[in-house]
Formats: sequence, structure tokens, C-alpha cells
Amino acid sequence: MNAVHDSLARQGLVRPLQGRMIAGVCAGLGRRFGLDPWIARLLFVLILFLIPGSQILVYPILWFLMPNEKNAY
Repeated sequence: MNAVHDSLARQGLVRPLQGRMIAGVCAGLGRRFGLDPWIARLLFVLILFLIPGSQILVYPILWFLMPNEKNAY
């Protein structure tokens, strides 16, 4: 599991300690792709309407796989 956390941390995919709503997944994705966390959350919800159900699986998986910011470095 540490290999996955290290790989995601090297790519910049970490859950930040600041700006979280639930787990920080959308905030982390937004930071990685240069988006405001609110825009990332909005895109996540919009995609939920376009592809129903997929985010219900993706969000918890990313929550589990993405390391916390303090544990990533």
C-alpha cells in the first residue's frame, strides 16, 4: 500500500489538510490539476449526473488510495 501512496504523492495527488469538505479528494484533485476546490467539486457533481453511479465507487477508492498531505512527504 505504501508504494501506491508514494506513487500518488510523487504525482501530486494528495488530500490536503486545508479546504476539505469530506475527505479532501476533490480538493486534492483540484490542486493537482490547478483548479479551485469548488470547481473540482462542481465538476465531480456534474459528472455524477452524466455518468450516474461511477463516482459512488471512485470517491471512496480515491479516499483510501490518496495519502494525506502530512503523510505524503
